[in-house]
This record gives sequence, structure tokens and C-alpha cells, in this order.
Amino acid sequence: MKLTILGGGGFRVPLVHGALLRDDSEQRVTEVVLHDRDEQRLTAMALVLDQLGAGHANAPTVTTTTDLDDALRGADFVFSAIRVGGLEGRTRDERVALDLGVLGQETTGPGGLAYALRTVPVALDIARRTREVAPDAWFINFTNPAGIVTEAMQAVLGDRVIGICDSPIALARRAIGALDLDPAATEIDYVGLNHLGWLRGLRVDGVDHLPRLLADPAALETLEEGRLFGPEWLAALGAIPNEYLYYYYFSREARSSILAAPQTRGEFLREQQDAFYASVASSPTDAAAEWHRVREQRDATYMKEARAEDEERDDADVSGGGYEGVALAIMAAISRGERSSMILNVRGDGALPGMPDGAVVEIPCVVDRDGPTPQPLAPVEGHMLGLMQEVKAVERLVIEAATTRSETAALKAFALHPLVDSVSTARALLEGYRRAHPGIAELLTRP
Repeated sequence: MKLTILGGGGFRVPLVHGALLRDDSEQRVTEVVLHDRDEQRLTAMALVLDQLGAGHANAPTVTTTTDLDDALRGADFVFSAIRVGGLEGRTRDERVALDLGVLGQETTGPGGLAYALRTVPVALDIARRTREVAPDAWFINFTNPAGIVTEAMQAVLGDRVIGICDSPIALARRAIGALDLDPAATEIDYVGLNHLGWLRGLRVDGVDHLPRLLADPAALETLEEGRLFGPEWLAALGAIPNEYLYYYYFSREARSSILAAPQTRGEFLREQQDAFYASVASSPTDAAAEWHRVREQRDATYMKEARAEDEERDDADVSGGGYEGVALAIMAAISRGERSSMILNVRGDGALPGMPDGAVVEIPCVVDRDGPTPQPLAPVEGHMLGLMQEVKAVERLVIEAATTRSETAALKAFALHPLVDSVSTARALLEGYRRAHPGIAELLTRP
């Protein structure tokens, strides 16, 4: 099988490659094509993969290209992890919001909306090329904001686009571990949108064990989410939120922490990334070792603004993720019929009452040769449903703005987002992003 990775010069690629190295089935990926617009990044990542794959009998061949059609042609699966505007674009997304006293974060709040405005047009171009060059390929989207980008691309590729994120499964694994349950026998009840969801239940033989965890403050404190939100708040909610809901439930504290830091997350990652690629260029034989070192530093500082100054992430927090494992499981289910259950970003198609059928939501699915099938869920009520509906309406306005070049839709998206406190602030945000990103200015200027 051939796997194409768009954004192939990016830092996540070795994680996917590592999952491929662990796959010893006969129907495994034998060819990987990395695509990126930056040749230096591609060269560096090819070195990392070559060194990581040394001595592995199952190592796929790896080639690189800057030509999108060449990368897509003949692909069975396409992974997309692009970052339009690079980390420089992310830092501008963060700073425009922070300068106006609003949360500046990559995917949550106004920064995420600006990121989507920049990304959706590019993602749609890629979808159209995929339809032309690799119509039978399954497209697995890692690109953030994953829910918005996946829903936009489905207008071109339909249900062959699947969005994935590691946060939900990481949360579920941590909770299952804290309860000492058998992961294979545990039914996960998770509901939400990308970066906005809740773990509502963990059932074994019909018995929900999550209430037992929620009633045990000491056990909750062993979880990253327990320390993030506090056991009392989790008990009050009757569910465990995705970590990104910290920006909604504790928005004042998050904003203050980010402003007090010497640099934003984007600025930190930009410096780190520049240093990484420079290091690989000067010492190519140490490429894999440098990647491991930088990755550990990234993991350790993830969502630092939500933790106490002296609090470090423990091994369970860091190892709880694994979107590359989810991606490999999707490929195995579709290509080999290895039926599997996982949490994905897909069209709900009636599985989630209260949400439009065509809306992309993040819910449990069963995946087989025909792709993912959303599993019916118990109704969502109260503030969970209200917040989901509000944010989904905003996401759809962003897609409308990106596809129709509507400044009105863009303004409404910023103004109606729950983390933006006034229409005047929304106007200032939109103007700030137009100044910061020529692409947004051009997009919202009708010919």
C-alpha cells in the first residue's frame, strides 16, 4: 500500500512512521511519500525516518516531493498534517487576540477561527486534487482545526475524509487506567466536537464505572484532567471534559497565564523548530536523536499555561495520546477488515441528537472495510448541547466565509464565538487578522 503524508516535513511524521514500523502484517504500507512545499524540511525529515527505520525489516520506502499531484497519484491513504502559514502564522493568530484581551490559542477561540480561514481554502484545493488524482484514496485529516477542516473537505470528498485527534482517546485511556478496567472490554461514551467534548461513561458489561471515578477525588488527582479542572468541578459536571475545555471553563486564568509567559506556545515552537532544522542541517547523522530530544521537550511543555508553575507532566499524561495509532487502526480496518472502535471526527448522520445530521462531530465509531459508522449516542442535554450547538454554528460560519469570501459571515463567526465578549471586539479581531495575514485580507476582498 502507498501512504502519502501531506505536511511531510512536519514534526509529527516520525510518529506515524514509528507506527508503520510496528506493523508486521502482510498487507502493510510499503511506500511512503512525503510532500511539503519546503525542501529543507523534507530533507531533514527523510533523514530522521531513515535513521529510525534502520534495521527494521518492515521499514517502508520513503520518498519526498514538492509536487502535490506526484505525491497523491496512486495513494491508497492520504494523511494531511499541513500548517498554512507555518508557525509564524500561528504566533500572529495568538498575538492578535491577546493584544485585544481575548484568549490567544491555536485552535480554541478567535485564533482557531483565523487559522481555519487561512486553512480551509488550501484544504479544499487539496481535496479537489485528491478527487482528480487519487479518487479511491481514503483521506485522514490531522490538520487543525480538525473539525472545521474535515467538514469543509467533505463537500468535495464526502465520507472518504475522516478527521482524527488524539485528545479523546488519551482522556479515555487515562480514565480506564485509573479505574483498572480492561480497555478491550470497556465501552467509551464520549461526545462532542473536535477540542470540545466530554467523557460521559465507561461501561463494562452494561455497568458504568465513571461515577466511581468521579466520586474519588484522590483517583481523579492522578489524571491530568483531574488536576486541570479539579475533582469538585468534575464531580459537579458528572463527566470529564476534554482538556481544551479548560479554555472555556477557566478562560480568565488561561488568558492571564498566557499573557504572563515570556512567549506564546507558537513562539516557543517556532524557535524550537527553527533550531531543530538548523541542527539537522549541520549534523545530519544525529537527526533522529535530535528529533527525540525535541519531541520530549514538546511533550513536557504541552498546555503549560494550564498547570501550576512547578507541575510537570507525568509519564501517563505524555503517553496517553497516540493519534498515529488511531490512524494505523483506521488503515487496518479499511484495508484488512480488522474491525475496530475508535473516536473520530465524522458526520453524525443522526447519531447525535440535537446536532445537524451533516455536521462533523467527534464521537465513537465502528470502522470496517466500508469506513467509519457513527454509533448512536444518548441525548446530550443542558450546557453541553448548548455549547456544542453554539460552536458548531460558528464553525459553519467560518466555512461559509472561507468558501464564499463573505466578510459578514466571518464577522458573525468571531462575534458569536462564546470566548469573544462583544461585537466591537469581533470587528477589531477581524481587522487585526486582515492586517496580520495577507491571505485573509485577500480572501475577504471580493473581486
